[in-house]
Amino acid sequence: MKKTSEGLRWLAAANDDLRQARYLAEGGFHAAACFHSQQAGEKAVKAVHFHRGARAAVGHSIRKLIELLEPRVSALDALIGAARELDLMYIPSRYPNGLDEGTPGEAFGPEQSKRAINLAQSILAAVTAGMQ
Repeated sequence: MKKTSEGLRWLAAANDDLRQARYLAEGGFHAAACFHSQQAGEKAVKAVHFHRGARAAVGHSIRKLIELLEPRVSALDALIGAARELDLMYIPSRYPNGLDEGTPGEAFGPEQSKRAINLAQSILAAVTAGMQ
């Protein structure tokens, strides 16, 4: 398999996650929408690694995955803040013990899912533009 095609597979998976996030948010499942937004961002940045020929891209921190890119991608460097916000959603959007109290369904609402979707969309747009 060519390195480019592996990157495109990961980018397609990222787009699937973003579509799922939107669908979940529309249905009121905001915690799940936040998690899928985080996954969209993570998979998009991993797509860049694979597009460049990496054999593996390990980890779940979008920020760290961006920082590991060499050469750096200025469009993604500009989105480090977005990456940090999405990284904060990885555990608490799924597990009650990631929160001080309550459940993910109680902790995440429409404001959070809208923000997460927008952040992920920005990362996907930067990745898509850079892989063309």
